[in-house]
Formats: sequence, structure tokens, C-alpha cells
Amino acid sequence: MLREHRAIFEKLPIIGKISHTISGSYPLTLQGNIVLLISTTSLKIFGYDSMDLVIFALAICALVILIFCLFCVMIGGLIIQKKIGGKIDQAKNGDSVSVEVGFPNETGFRVTPIRLLPLVKLKWKFIYPDEIETRIRANKGAALSEEIIPNKRCKINHVIRKFSLSDVLGFCSYSWIQKQTLNFTALPQTNTLRAIPQLRSLSAEDGLSNPSGKPEGDRMEIRRYVPGDSIRDVMWKVYAKTRQLNVRLAEKSVLQDTQTVAYLISSDQDEAAAAIARMSLETGALGKDWTFGADGCDHPCQDLKSALDAVAKSRAIEVPHEYGLDKFLRFATGKSSTYCIIFAAAEIAPWLPKVLDTVSSLPNGFSIVLATDGFKGVKERKIWENLLFKQDKYSMNEGNGSSPKSDILRLLTELKQRAESVIVIDRQSGQGFDHLLRRIG
Repeated sequence: MLREHRAIFEKLPIIGKISHTISGSYPLTLQGNIVLLISTTSLKIFGYDSMDLVIFALAICALVILIFCLFCVMIGGLIIQKKIGGKIDQAKNGDSVSVEVGFPNETGFRVTPIRLLPLVKLKWKFIYPDEIETRIRANKGAALSEEIIPNKRCKINHVIRKFSLSDVLGFCSYSWIQKQTLNFTALPQTNTLRAIPQLRSLSAEDGLSNPSGKPEGDRMEIRRYVPGDSIRDVMWKVYAKTRQLNVRLAEKSVLQDTQTVAYLISSDQDEAAAAIARMSLETGALGKDWTFGADGCDHPCQDLKSALDAVAKSRAIEVPHEYGLDKFLRFATGKSSTYCIIFAAAEIAPWLPKVLDTVSSLPNGFSIVLATDGFKGVKERKIWENLLFKQDKYSMNEGNGSSPKSDILRLLTELKQRAESVIVIDRQSGQGFDHLLRRIG
């Protein structure tokens, strides 16, 4: 009897190799390896050598439980992997998901676990794009639904999830990676931002000398009467003195052909700048005639939907985007006058010398909007605070987006010499500051 058990346990490495080949990774966790090591060692030393039947029985039970968990996890993992793969293949019909940073959002992805396999639990998370927190909700009927909280904006055409099936005892784990074609868009969070009156005043222009006058202009033009003029336009007081018929006509309104273009420059801490660009587009702060562009966007945008997509796409996930402001401004070279608003992060970044060269070399009017998530870095927490209190990812990102006042003052000094106006907007408080960091608005 003992020889038969010994022959079975000698075949355990072969079973481990087979399971390793099937799963593509070693299925046992740290707890499983510890249980396997203790059980086999106790079985050999005390069970076979010392013939201790109590330890022999306990070791056999531990190994049986370990093998049972291993087969449940491996078989269940293969079945669920095939089931999820078939569900994703059926959903390849251009599905789209639009979410907002900092808020929990349901993606509509659901998985029905297998009830016949006991002692197993399924979980997954996003590995592409990054900066996404994944939560799994258990619905009625034992279905698992996906809920995500993105921490940074993005726009991609596919997502990659990492699934993991493990037993409740933590002995075994089966993991695999699944790719899904999905139009995924995460827009930046505007937080307390509501409006930017500075941008509206820079771009709004009605072309009339008196904004309260009639559309045809004020009656400022004077000339001699000619047949066909209305008798009501004759200046009778002047005729009584000079005996000459003169008429007063409405002046012609000259509308300046000024188109507002806006551009978002991407950098490491540009989440606040993207939020301000989004808010400016949605609230109409750029006026009626505008063109928007951003790093990573191949073509200028003239409608709200494509502009918001450009804002989300401006964040580079893997390879940084190239500086594209010069290429974007070539689109407006045919205009008689073009005014450009640049959104950028309030940080010392590689885009600074390039923007200075662009502003100096082109005759366009430029206004630069710097965005930040506060003027101070995150307060360093003590060790006991880190142990007792958990800091959420969004507040950590807000702290990472804060800029020292010294860097902001340096930026304002260099940019104010080239651009017509430079303002700083704090996304946390929603307040604006001028080039001397004085509060405006």
C-alpha cells in the first residue's frame, strides 16, 4: 500500500510539468509550494521512515486537497478562458465605452462563473491601458460585472485584461491575458472648473464699433444728397444754415476675420491642462469659429466630438507624442488673422523652448493657459499614517500634478515676454491667476 502511494507521489513532478505546459505558468502559489514542501517532507520522514500513521494521514489529506484545488483551478480556468474568448469574439462589432476620470464607471463586461467547480474565485484587472483601477461587482444570479475607475485620460481601440482564477485556500492560481477590440475613451475630470471668461473675451468679436448698436452700424457717415436717398436721412438743421442737402447714413461694419485656434500640448503632468481644454470646448469659451488640435492628433478638429476625442488621445501611453504645434498652425496660414490659445501644464518640460520658438517665429497672436493641480507638492505623510490610512490613487495623481511656485514663476517670466497673455488656472480650486500670480476673475 505504501509503495503504491510512493509511486503516485513520484509522479507529482510530471503532473506539475504537464500543468505548467497547459497554463503557461507555474500553477502553485507560495502557500501551495509551502504546503507541498511540508507535506512531502513530513510524509517521507515521519510517514515512511518513522511509520507515524497520524502524520501519514494528515500529509495524505493535505496533498489530496492540494491536488483537488489544482485540478479545479486548471479545469475551471481552461473552461472560463474559452467561454470569455468566445464572448469577446462575438462582441467584435465596434462597441464603445466612454468614461470619465475619477468616477466609477460600468463597462458592461460581465462574466458568469461556473457553479459546478467549488472552491474557486475569479478576478481580473486592466493591464492596458494603465492607470485604471478595476472593481468586480457580484450581481444577482452570480454574474460578475466590471466597474472601473480611470485615473488618467486615454483613447484607445483595444483593451487588455489579465484574468486570474484561484482557489479559496490560495494554493493554486491560473492566469491568462485576454485582448478585446473596444473603442475606449476616458475624458479628464474637470473637477471644480466651470468657465474661463478670459478665453471668451479674447475670441469673441462682433466687428461693430458700438456693441449696443444696430447690425448695420451707427449713423456716422455724411455725404451730399443724391436722387434715391430717403428724405428721412436728410440733415435739415444743416440745410437751414448752409442751404445744402446732406444725408447721414449708417457706416459699414468691418468684421475682423479672426479665427480662434486652440492647441493642447502633452507632457507628463498634463491632466489638468487637458481638463481645462475639455471644459473650454464644452462651455463654448473658444467662441463660435474655432479649430482645435492636440499632440497625437493627425488632423485639426472643428466639431465638439472630434475635439474631445483629441483631448483624450493626447495622452501618450507608451511612446511620447511629437511636438505638433507648428504642423497644426500650418492649417491656419490661409486665414487673414489667426489667434491661437495654447493649453499646457505648469511645469518645466521639453515643450518650453519649442513653444518659445513657435511664438517668436509666427505673426499670430498667442495666449497661453497653464494648468496645475495646486501650487505645492503633496504633504509627506508619516510612516504611521501610511500604515493606518490608505491614500486613493486620484488624490495621489492630484499631488503629482501640483507645481512649485518657483517653476510657475519661471514659466510665466519666459512666456510673458513672447505671448500676448499668460494665465494660470488651478483645477482643484477653479481659480485663475495672472502672470504675477494674482487672482483674477
